[in-house]
This record gives sequence, C-alpha cells and structure tokens, in this order.
Amino acid sequence: MTVQTPEDRPLTIAGKTYQSRLLVGTGKYRDFDQAQAAIGESGAQMVTMAVRRTNLGQNPGEPNLLDILPPEKYTLLPNTAGCYTAKDAIRTCKLARELLDGHNLVKLEVLGDEKTLYPDVTETLKAAETLIADGFDVMVYTNDDPLIARRLEALGCIAVMPLGAPIGSGLGIQNRYNIRAIVENASVPVLVDAGVGTASDASVAMELGCDGVLMNTAIAEAKDPVRMARAMRYAVEAGREAYLAGRMPKKAYASASSPLDGTFF
Repeated sequence: MTVQTPEDRPLTIAGKTYQSRLLVGTGKYRDFDQAQAAIGESGAQMVTMAVRRTNLGQNPGEPNLLDILPPEKYTLLPNTAGCYTAKDAIRTCKLARELLDGHNLVKLEVLGDEKTLYPDVTETLKAAETLIADGFDVMVYTNDDPLIARRLEALGCIAVMPLGAPIGSGLGIQNRYNIRAIVENASVPVLVDAGVGTASDASVAMELGCDGVLMNTAIAEAKDPVRMARAMRYAVEAGREAYLAGRMPKKAYASASSPLDGTFF
C-alpha cells in the first residue's frame, strides 16, 4: 500500500523564496549586539520590527536598527505592534513604506486590549482591506478561527499568522486543532505567530503543517538568547522534516518493534 505523505513546497512570500522557515523579531534584547548575534544564529532570513518602537531612520540621533540588519542580507518585515485601531495600523504601515523607500511588505497586527494583546478581528479585517487596496503585501496576525483566516486570505493577505497562545506568554501551541484546520484550508502560507516558549513548541507548530514560525520573546528572554536562537533553528527544521515524513499512527496498545514470525525459541 502506498502511503501518502505531505507535499514539500518552498516557503514563498511576496514572490521571494526562503530557505529558513523561522522568522524572528528584534525587541526585548539587552542591546543591538545581542540582537545581532541571536538573529544571526537563528538562520532567519526575514526579520520583523515594531515601527512605532524602533528607529528605522526617523530619529537621526539614535542607533538605527538597519545598521545591524542590512536590507541586502535580510528581508525586513515592519509590523504594527502597539496599534489598537485600523486607522493607527494603516498610518504605521504608510510610515514604514516611507522610511524604507517604498517597501510594501508589512505584518499587520491590530490588538484588542493591553492585557491579553489578543487581536481585534474587526479592526484587523478593516485595516487589511484598506492596505491591500493601497498596494501593500500584508502578512496578518490573527486569532485561531479558521473562518476568519479564510476571510483574510480572500481579502488578499499573502500570509495568515494565527496565534498559538497569547503574545509573549510562552505557553506553547494551545490550539492544535484550530491551527491544523487553518493549515488544511489555506492556499497561502500559514505561520504560527505568538505563544512559542521553547524549541519543542516550534517543532509542534511545524509538525502541524505550518509553513513557518515567527517568534521574539522565546529567544530574547531566554537565559542564553544566542543558544536558544540556535535551538529554534534546529527545532523548526526538525519539525518540518517530521511533518513531511508522516508520523506513525497513535495506538492504544503496545506493538513489538521487531516481528516474531520466523524466530526460534
């Protein structure tokens, strides 16, 4: 009997193909040197930054993140972290485009409240529609509702990024069924965004069939961020390989590893 295994396909976003399926953030590090070392060790090729909290050139007298993350080496993914309305998120994306010389790739996130940092879906949909009409390539942070994920894709979002758990919680993937349902119904890349705490969480996300994982706090707040970045790189790679290999079926009983037929007693 031929066993059907998942199809391997490259991670392609906005027409560019990436070897690494790990995307990382730039916040919460001790300093730029630590951020540069950890990001380099992660092997990530796409790096996200909060436009409202990061100097990308708008503050000439301050250190510029672009000094350690040259655009010729990394794909920059400006995000709208800290925005609580569609209006603010749209304005932030336009600012990023101006600062980065016409850069259209953005990560949209519109938050609902400061305590949970849970996405405001209504405002997210509104902002996504406006940004896409304005020519932006929108990767969108959202909740774990498969129907909302489908609506965001229908609007034209180029990647859907459901949370695995609340932002910065480190709780791991708490909603495997929902994430799997989103993956099975999506025609665009699905990347888990938020909730990863350690390497095994990243592997779980990839074993569910996700195209990638985005993380920041799990690396930046580790006791050794550089070593954790390396662990996350390996975890994402291992999880993808396990997904493509196809795991054995779960059983409620034992099964001998070696057959007994033909043995001598």
